[in-house]
Amino acid sequence: MGLIALEGMEFFAFHGFYDEEQRIGNKYGIDLTIKTDLRRAAESDNLEETVNYEILYALVLEEMKTPARLLEHLGHRIIDRVYDRFPFVQSVKVNVYKFNPPLGGICKWAKVSLEEAR
Repeated sequence: MGLIALEGMEFFAFHGFYDEEQRIGNKYGIDLTIKTDLRRAAESDNLEETVNYEILYALVLEEMKTPARLLEHLGHRIIDRVYDRFPFVQSVKVNVYKFNPPLGGICKWAKVSLEEAR
């Protein structure tokens, strides 16, 4: 088993429970960790034998373009997209961060973590 991670991805997007958040937009962060068997890729040195980081990033970018009310919903969509594209993956963990959430005080970010194994 091995881990592949894309950490610290940042996007400007239009997610949020309040209509105003979906109009103004905000900065969001994503950490994505994939658990899968890396033995074949390690032995073959062939990109087709593993999870391509560029494709992972593109999947996340596509989901970030579609507004969601809840970070939980957005995270779940990302997990589903990873499994759809890479069905051999054994587990996916995603952290979704909303920078400066509208709480009426100082808070660097709100974060939701989801993990699913198949």
